[in-house]
Formats: sequence, C-alpha cells, structure tokens
Amino acid sequence: MEAGKEKEGVQTQRQVLLFFVLLGIAQADFEPRHYSVAEEMESGSFVVNLLKDLGLEIGELAARGPRVISKGKKLNLQVDRQTGDMLLNEKMDREELCGHTEPCVLPFQVLLENPLQIFQAELQIRDINDNCPVFLDKEIILKISESIPPGTTFLIERAQDLDVGSNGLQNYTISPNFHFHLKLQDSPDGLLPQLVLDKALDREEQPEIRLTLTALDGGTPPKSGSAQVRIEVLDVNDHAPEFAKLLYEVQVPENSPIGFLVAIVSANDVDIGTNGQLSYTLFQASENIRKTFRINAESGELLLTQKLDFEAVQTYTVNIQATDGGGLSGSCVVFVQVMDLNDNPPELTMSTLLSHIPENLQDIVVAVFSVSDPDSGDNGRMVCFIQDDLPFFLKRSVENFYTLVSKEALDREERAEYNITITVTDLGSPRLKTEHTIRVLVSDVNDNAPTFTQTSYTLFVRENNSPGLHLGTVSATDRDAGTNAQVTYSLLPPRDPHLALASLVSIHADRGHLFALRALDFEALRAFEVRVGAADAGSPALSSEALVRVEVLDDNDHAPLVLYPPSVPEGRFPSHLVDVCGTGTLSQSYQYEVCLTGASGTNEFKYLKPILPNFLSQGADGVSETNASFRNSFEFS
Repeated sequence: MEAGKEKEGVQTQRQVLLFFVLLGIAQADFEPRHYSVAEEMESGSFVVNLLKDLGLEIGELAARGPRVISKGKKLNLQVDRQTGDMLLNEKMDREELCGHTEPCVLPFQVLLENPLQIFQAELQIRDINDNCPVFLDKEIILKISESIPPGTTFLIERAQDLDVGSNGLQNYTISPNFHFHLKLQDSPDGLLPQLVLDKALDREEQPEIRLTLTALDGGTPPKSGSAQVRIEVLDVNDHAPEFAKLLYEVQVPENSPIGFLVAIVSANDVDIGTNGQLSYTLFQASENIRKTFRINAESGELLLTQKLDFEAVQTYTVNIQATDGGGLSGSCVVFVQVMDLNDNPPELTMSTLLSHIPENLQDIVVAVFSVSDPDSGDNGRMVCFIQDDLPFFLKRSVENFYTLVSKEALDREERAEYNITITVTDLGSPRLKTEHTIRVLVSDVNDNAPTFTQTSYTLFVRENNSPGLHLGTVSATDRDAGTNAQVTYSLLPPRDPHLALASLVSIHADRGHLFALRALDFEALRAFEVRVGAADAGSPALSSEALVRVEVLDDNDHAPLVLYPPSVPEGRFPSHLVDVCGTGTLSQSYQYEVCLTGASGTNEFKYLKPILPNFLSQGADGVSETNASFRNSFEFS
C-alpha cells in the first residue's frame, strides 16, 4: 500500500508539471465557435459534439476534464465525457434571457483542465412562436370631436409580443365599420396601428363607436390578441395640446429612491373650458415602463415607482400624452438614461484549485480562476493581486482569467502551509473589493537524510555480561514528514572482516537500542567498533551512519596457572629444563604475568609482563636482566 501511495504521489507530481508546461502554450480561441438551439427545447437536448468540433478522441476528451463556464446570464450546459456531446441541462427561454434583443447570443467558454485550454464559444437561442400578441389595455378609449375632418389619423395603443423576427408582431386588423380604416406605420419599435377617419362623425347620430382591434404575429400558425376600441364622439374642440418640448433628456442615478422626480413635462392648449383642461398619461408604455414610472395626471411630474438597476436596464424611452377635455392630444418623449453607480463588488469564480503541491518544484499552477464585475466604466474595471510576501504570483491569461503560479521551489521543512488571499478590486469610487482565501499545503518530498545526534558513540560494558544486555542507544532524526521521516536502524558490515559482529551485538530497528548477544571476555576482546546505519522509508531511501565503539571492562576472573611442570620448587628453579607460564604475585603482592625457562643449570626469564604499572621485575639468583635485579626467590599466589 505504501508503494502504491508513493507511485500515486509521483504520478500527481508529473501531472502538475505537465499541467504547467501545457499551460504555457495553452491558447484560447479568440474567434468563438458558434452553436445554436431553439428555445424551450427539453433538458438533455443535443447542442454539439465536442469531439468533432475540437478534433479530440473520446478517451482524450474524458482525460482532459471538459467544463462549460459562463458569466452573467449563465448557461446551464453539460458535457457527456463518454460521447463528447454537449447537452442542455434545462429549458431555455429566449425572452427571459435576451428580451427583444436579436439575435440572442450568449457567450461561454469550454475549459479543458488537463492540460489547460480555453475555447471561446457562443450559443444562439433561436426564437419560436411561443408568445401571443398582448394588448396591455383590454379597452382603448379614443375621444374624437365630431368636427374632425375625414383623413385625420389617430394613434392607438399597440400590442406587445415577446417573440422576435418573423414570430413577432406582423400585422393588425380592425373589425368592419363605416367610419375608420386601419393604417400601419413602421417605427423603430415595430408597427404602430393608426385609425384613419373615412367619414365625418356625428355625435347626435352615433355618440359612441366600438371596434375590435386584432394583432397578429408571423408564426405558423399565427397567434393573435385583441382589444376593444371605444370611440367617444365629442363636441367641437379645434385645438390640440402642444408640448413645450418634444424630447426631454434626463439622467437618473441608479440608487434614486422610489418617488424620485425624474422630469416634469408641460403642454399647452389655447382652448378654454374643458377643451383646454389637460390630463397627462403614459402612452405606448411597455409593462416594464409602467412598473418603473408613473405620471401625475395634473402636474405632468414623472416619478419613479421602483428602484433602477443599471446592470438590468440602461435607458428608458417614456412616451407621454397630454389630452384635453375635448379629446385632442399631443405627445412628447422623455429619454431616461440610468447613471451607473459602483454598487456591485467584483466576483471571483474558481475553476481549478490544487490544495496540495509538492516541494522542490518550480512554476506550479496552483489555481485557475476568472473575475467579473457587472458595473460599467471604471466601476467595472478590475485589478487583482495577492500578498507580496508569498512565493506565488498571479499571471493573466485570456479575458478575465488568471492563474496562480509558484515563483520558486518550495521547501516543506521551512514552511508547510500557505494561506493565499486573492483580492479583486474595481476602480470605482468608492472602490469595492472581493477577497477569496485559499489554503495550500506543501507535500513532502524525501530530500533530507536521517541525522544522528552524535557522529560517534562510546559504550562501556563489563566482561562476563549476561546475553541480551542493553549496551546503549543511538538516535537519529529526519526533518521530512510521514514515511519519509520514519527511521530504521541497522548494523553495517564491520571494517574488520575478521570481526564476527553478528555474534556480538544486535540493534532494535525502530528504537536504536544496542544489545549484547553473548557474554564478552576482556582477555579475548577488549574493544570493538560497530558502524550503525539509519535509513528513512522514502523512495528512494536516504541514509547516514555513525560509529559506535564498545569497550570491555576487565573483571578479576582468572587465578595464576602453571602449565608445566605441575609444580615449581620453592626458592630456586631446577637446573633441568623447565618451562613455566602463569600469573601470580611477588612477596610484595605485585601482580605479574610470567613465563620461565631453564636449561643446563641456568634459569632465565622468557618474559615478565607487569600487570600493574609500578611492578618491579625480580627473578632468581644468578639471572640478570638489563633493567632489573632479582631476589633469590619469588612466590606464586
């Protein structure tokens, strides 16, 4: 199992290195790939096969870890790693995603993590005819004076259709009648229906006329919506209201409160009485405008009814109509520009993060992330940085993607953990920021050999010890971690090939305890040296060694012994040949070791070796030695 973990660790290091190498050459396609799907398609619907589009094999795609990333209006897409098919994860409503914008194109990126490669892409959501034209007012009221001449044109409320293109609103019809026909006028906002008076009205003959206005879209089959047009015939009113300005342009901060005064419009009517009394209303107003603004019918004050959001809508075109008491009207336009405020902090999206990185490697890609800010101008421009005192730096990739890379090879023994705070701040006033802290652990590599507490040890043991006696302990430490720091002790081959080390001592592999395997004999072996090795469990293993000297202390465990002849005459040595070896004491109780020999009546010392340093050599009469004189006799103890 240990070997498997080590193999897995080596493989992870290789993957990290490969990830960085490929990152250096990873390029994002700045020409995006174009895909399209129809709105309202079921979840799981096919979009594109990435294998064919990116030129990859099935196994290669799965190994590279494809992911789909989108900002802002997020696309919910998934990639089948087995087939390479990119599929929808939910139904998509084009009108909700893009409103009236056409084409509805949503950008996203396809991120291949291993190695890193980013492909720009766009998904077009094709419109289907899933919305009917709708009149916001089910009854449209027109007040028309009986004096209005034939040919006069009257604007009427248009229908709203959330679909676009051919599926959008294409035509209007009016129910058959004797007084009006329908005229359609093109405008930037679409067709505007107008009623054209064909025959003069007579209030006394017909004070009210009811018509049905029908709006048709261009779908197959077409969808429709209708409203009732009620025409009230009025007495003569020969002057219509006129606004002081046809266009009002105002700028409104997006943090303006509800009830904020946007503008005051003013119209004038030269008629008197009820024909000169004006009433202001919103005209040709979409549902969004009606939710956002209201107008005081008497004063012409345009007020906010809900807060503005620059990130949602930047401009509004508000049509206002002034109608006098005789039913004549005039109109103006208030163009409202929403002023952006720095009300959105930057956002950070983490794509890839390595929480463990090996030591001793340079230029490791720790994280890949992107930043975004929906504000505009300086409020949406961002800078990104980390702490200065860390061995890491940020490297900008494509668009707003960044990579966090190590500057240098890290040393786990010096520092094993880093808390890196990524700070993203915009350039607005005041500046808003977002902080994201990641924790990075440095994985251990076996780069430190065990170290003994001493380069050499001296141990003492008295001879005739019992087998298994604990002689002493050696100790080594390793600065690495885990298995790389697990130290095992062993005896190394002795320098003296004749020393039977295996029969003398043993060592505990885990604790470094040295034990005697048998009783030691001072007279046979007074000292010996042992080389002890300490090796860690890393791969490859690192080791060191120390020298242990064991000195044997003497015990008085031997009496003098005469080997030949069995006994020696007291006083003088015999004149015949004698050879005596043994140990003993002189009469003064000095210890010695001696061998004697005699031939032809002459006794000589073969050798005399003092055991104590102040020993005085002595021998028989008539036997002399250069540096000693001898008494006539000596005795064995």
